[in-house]
Parts: sequence; C-alpha cells; structure tokens
Amino acid sequence: MRFQMIEAARAVGGSFAVAPADEHACITSLTWDSRAVSEGALYVALPGERVDGHDFAAAAVAAGAVCVLAQHALSESAAAACREAGAGVIEVADTAAAVTQLARAWRTCLAGRVIGITGSTGKTTTKNLVRDVLAAAGSVVATRGNQNNELGVPNTVLAADAGTANVVVEMGMRGLHQLDALCAFVRPQWGLVTNVGESHIELLGSRENIAAAKAELLASLPEGGMAFVNAANDMTPLVRQLAQLDEHGVTCVLYDGSAEAAARRESLSAADAALPAVWATDIALDAQGCPRFTLNAANFAGMPAPVSVPCALELRGMHNVSNACSAAAVGLAAGMTADQVAAALGAAQPESGRQEVLHTPAGVTVINDAYNANPDSMRASLSTFAALEVSGRRIAVLGDMGELGDFAPALHEEVGAFAAGCKLDSLVCVGQLAQRIAAGAQAAGMPAGAIVTVADWQEALSSIAPELAPGDAVLVKASHFMGLTRVVEGLVK
Repeated sequence: MRFQMIEAARAVGGSFAVAPADEHACITSLTWDSRAVSEGALYVALPGERVDGHDFAAAAVAAGAVCVLAQHALSESAAAACREAGAGVIEVADTAAAVTQLARAWRTCLAGRVIGITGSTGKTTTKNLVRDVLAAAGSVVATRGNQNNELGVPNTVLAADAGTANVVVEMGMRGLHQLDALCAFVRPQWGLVTNVGESHIELLGSRENIAAAKAELLASLPEGGMAFVNAANDMTPLVRQLAQLDEHGVTCVLYDGSAEAAARRESLSAADAALPAVWATDIALDAQGCPRFTLNAANFAGMPAPVSVPCALELRGMHNVSNACSAAAVGLAAGMTADQVAAALGAAQPESGRQEVLHTPAGVTVINDAYNANPDSMRASLSTFAALEVSGRRIAVLGDMGELGDFAPALHEEVGAFAAGCKLDSLVCVGQLAQRIAAGAQAAGMPAGAIVTVADWQEALSSIAPELAPGDAVLVKASHFMGLTRVVEGLVK
C-alpha cells in the first residue's frame, strides 16, 4: 500500500491527535506488532485483555513507524515521542475496524486480479499452491501463514502494490455472513472453495449451513468472474446452487483430485462436461507419501484439445492432489500452460506444521502436522502416515479437535475407528475429547495395549520419548490450542 498520512486519516474517518511533521509523508506498510515495524510503517495499536498495543506506540515509532493508529489517547511520554520523531497519531473509535476501512480504500487502487479462497480444510495449503503457481508467471501477494481473519484479510489487501498482478486472499469463517463481510471490501474477481466438511459445525449446526457460508464467497463474484469448485465434494452442487453462478454471469471451473475423477467425468451432464476442468489420473504415492499423478485439463481459453502432463509433488498426502488440481485450475485460467503449472506445483514446499517431515538425532522420523485439525484433515493425515515407508514402528499422537460442539464425541470416535485401520503400532490420545478417539479405535479392533490416553502434551512426550528407536515414525496432530507442537519440539531437539 501507499497512502499519504492525510489520505489514511480520511480513509479511516480519523483525526490527528498528534499532528505529523509532514501530513503528506507516505505510509508504505502496516503492522500491529511493534517488533515487526519497518521504515514507513503504520503501527496499529490494538487493545487487549492482557496487553494494550497503545503501550508500545513509542517503541514502534522508535523502530521507524511514521504513524500510529490509536483508539484512545496515548500516554504523555508516548505522545511526546511521536512529536519528537515527527510521527502522526490518528485517533479512531475502533482500530481493528479502521484496518478494514483502510483496506477498502486501497482495494480501489489495485489493478490486478484478486482471488479469494475458502473451505473447511486445505485453505492454507491451497493458498500456498495458488501463490506458487501464479508466482511462476507474474507478481503475487498472498495471505501470510493462516492470517485469514478480520485483521489478516485486510492486511493481505494492504500488502499488495497497486500493480501486483495477483492478490491471493485466504478467507476463514466461523459463521454465516462472515464471508459476506470480508468480500464486501476484498471484492474478489475469482473465488475458490476447497471443500465443505465438518469444521465449525459447532456454530453452524449442519454441513448444509457450512455450505451456505462457503457459498457466500462465490455469490460475491462479479459478472465475468470465475468460481473454482471441487467436483469430488458431495456438497458442491449445493454450493453452486446457492451461489447462483449462472445468474451472476460467473464461469464455473471444476477440479477433481480424487481417484474417481475420470469415472466422474464420464457421468457429467453435457453442460458440466463443457466447463473448464482439471482432474487427476494415475494417482500414486511414493515411498515418502508424496503424490505422483497425471494432471489433465480441458476447455480453458486457448486450449483446443484436452492436455495431460505428469506432475509430482513434494507435499505429502493423497489429499494434496485435490489441492494441487485446484491451484492448477487457477493457473490455467490465468493463461499459464499445463507444463508451467506442473513445474510450479512440483517445486512447491510444505509449510511448517503441515505434514512437515523432521528427523531426530536418534534416527526417528517425526511428521509435524500439529498446526490444526478437524475430522477430515485427521483422516487425511492418518492415510498419509499409513502410506509412509517405515522400518520401525508407527506411532500416532492425536489430540482434541475444536469447534465441533455436540458432534464432538461422535466425530472423535469416528477418527479413532479410522485410525484403527492405519497400520499403527501405537496410538497416543491427548486430551479429554481424545479419549473418545481411543474408544473409537478400541471398538474398531485396535488392541487396548496399543492405546495410551494422556492429559496434555507433557504426558504425551514423556510417554513416547523413552520408547523410541531408530527407524520409528511419529505423527503429531491436533487442533492448535492443544499445543502439540511442543511434542514435536521435544522430540527433535
């Protein structure tokens, strides 16, 4: 972004509590972390229950911030530090809301394509793959990490330059109309839904309501836009229906990374068979659990006949074939060739905490998938783990999954039953809900002696670390609040 301070004040409806030395000085970045300030930054002071960002305003200015966005008066010493540095202080009623207002204003300056991505699982991996594919053909800015909330989404828009070719925005939601609110200022021209699963079912109550929430992204697309949907997901017909793509003049693009993709194409209606599409065939996993497949595509602009190219991923897990196909569809729609897309997919690397393979000094393989979890991603991770070549034992450390509400006990038991069929030598269940994982696994035939239940990450680490031997492999997965990344850290230190 690039705002003169006076322009930023107008955009957020604020006034200068401390006048800057030069109100036409440019703001070129934004942060609410005083430790991440760079020259020319706007520091956003966010109030909090334990820490008030206003207390760090002086430190932010000392680090190079040219302006502070505040929602109450700074201390006298902080205000004096701003005056001495020539930095401005813009006061508003709500600093978090002001970030959205600033992004709304900056969005009008973006000349490139804005792509929104949502879904129950795979959002962040898909966003990363779309970013990596499009980066092979032009400039791209994408959501950092999984900053897909009310602050992260506007921050992604603000991180783009006016001439950035592609802005890839990951969008999370926990209820109805939240995507509507994000799309109102992001204004994506293209939208991608990875799938509709059970994540956030606690608040939404049913998969049908989850589908309705996801459809909000596609319903926001303008005439001439493109909607990328997962042909293998059973809720996609409902998402398409709710989004009313045809009525809005939006082109639907199908992608399918399932083993049934070719057979499913045979049963498509004539209208759907004519849509732009990407699908996978000849899918296999190598010894490390990385997919190899044939990437097929048809009906894209400039593609007179279907094309097929080999594709090999460095990401692990059969589920990543679907994520790769969705990113390929975006790349092909943007005018890239199938060969260019396959090469970019092959070069993509996994993000820390998502099927990250680590090795301990003692020769134990640790699969760090502890960033987050829901029933679908648990099953996908367990399937990948089962396909991994292991000379020793397979040990899965699984923790509680959040935001499942009244469905939680049954869904945890289903994960346990699935785990029982995944070639595990030992299953360590961490947390109160994870006891239902243990129950499900035992009911499905896993020996009781192979199942351990513990209260927290410390107990999990102490129960497995002394027993590990060279050649063993450990999968660690749970919702982020369980803190199981500490198990990974304890094993690989």
